[in-house]
Amino acid sequence: MSLSRRGLLAAGGAAGALAASAAAATPAAAHGGRSRVRTGFERLAADGYRLLSGERVGVVTNPTGITRDARHLVDVMHADDRVDLVAVFGPEHGFRGTAQAGGSEGRYDDPATGLPVYDTYLKSGQPLADIFTASGVDTVVFDIQDAGARFYTYIWTMYDCMAAAVLAGKRFVVLDRPNPVTGRAAHGPVLDKAFATFVGREPIAQAHGMTVAELALLFNAEFLAAPAELDVVRMSGWRRDDFHDATGLPWVPPSPNMPTPDTALVYSGTCLFEGTNLSEGRGTTRPFELLGAEGIDRVWAEAANALGLPGVRFREAYFTPTFSKFQGRTVGGVQLHVHDRQAFDPVRTGIGLLMTAKRSWGGFAWRPDHWIDKLTGSTRVRTMIDAGAGTDEVVGAWQQDLAAFRALRREYLLYR
Repeated sequence: MSLSRRGLLAAGGAAGALAASAAAATPAAAHGGRSRVRTGFERLAADGYRLLSGERVGVVTNPTGITRDARHLVDVMHADDRVDLVAVFGPEHGFRGTAQAGGSEGRYDDPATGLPVYDTYLKSGQPLADIFTASGVDTVVFDIQDAGARFYTYIWTMYDCMAAAVLAGKRFVVLDRPNPVTGRAAHGPVLDKAFATFVGREPIAQAHGMTVAELALLFNAEFLAAPAELDVVRMSGWRRDDFHDATGLPWVPPSPNMPTPDTALVYSGTCLFEGTNLSEGRGTTRPFELLGAEGIDRVWAEAANALGLPGVRFREAYFTPTFSKFQGRTVGGVQLHVHDRQAFDPVRTGIGLLMTAKRSWGGFAWRPDHWIDKLTGSTRVRTMIDAGAGTDEVVGAWQQDLAAFRALRREYLLYR
């Protein structure tokens, strides 16, 4: 690691142990049979908010920014004289989480605290920097639960806010939370920059296997045009092989269609069905675990099971979405049942399901806007499946790029 990157890891001065460092995470005490993870916010608050002392603070957050006892950090900080909280910045779905996919809450004053809430969704560059300037903050704090997938937009909200903080001359602080599907390894294709959008700004893997603080360090050193004045407050007690249920932390849906950690487990693979004319299960109680369309029957589940994909089985399933694709119509398809999450590879599974859906159902089609290319980060997956390639062939095509990303990623891992 270069001296400049080592400097990033040591940033924070008097914040000392709270700022990211090369030291290993402190082992957690047992808590009901689970490891007791302390989030970045818990450690910040336990230190009396020294990292934010004398600063006017704004927070980028959503309903997932909670304490262990399910209070929202904005409510907690607003009531504490040791921190000067003056603004909140809401991402996609909004600060309080009232908006559906592709929506936000706009500009308003929060009824609970009276704080001004600014809308950051789809804003970047100078317009977002102008919002930070107008808010009067000195430091922008980020605390949002991620789902571990490149196309989950909160990590790009963080990226855009970091870039805007540079333009506005603001400090940026990331409060870390667990990757709910572990941080063991990265999987899937790496984005080609020619396909950069809000569902993927920079060349990282589809399932990145990193925490938001680790991603912030990576973004700052490798991708931003100019580095932010960055501090990260790491967790204690989190291990890279921890799934969310091992953390002892409450789960709050980070978006309306991410209701459980089980959803996050499959999401980095089955979200690819957003790029097709099949339902990805929106409008059901099992989004991204249920997939289907009118005219599909047991043949698809049989074909998917025949692939022998590790850690997962497929059940013939029928469902009626209450909104989104096929609203109010009964469709057939599959439900994923992950029986061995250690062996399960969500991205390989998503490719296998796309391939078998196309072969099993004559009505299969990609979305006309080639959204699949934006999700996978290039034309490769779509064109290879169209050409009849098998799962191993498609997965093999991205291994060289993935190996390079894995090597880069290792430089920024905070937990071993």
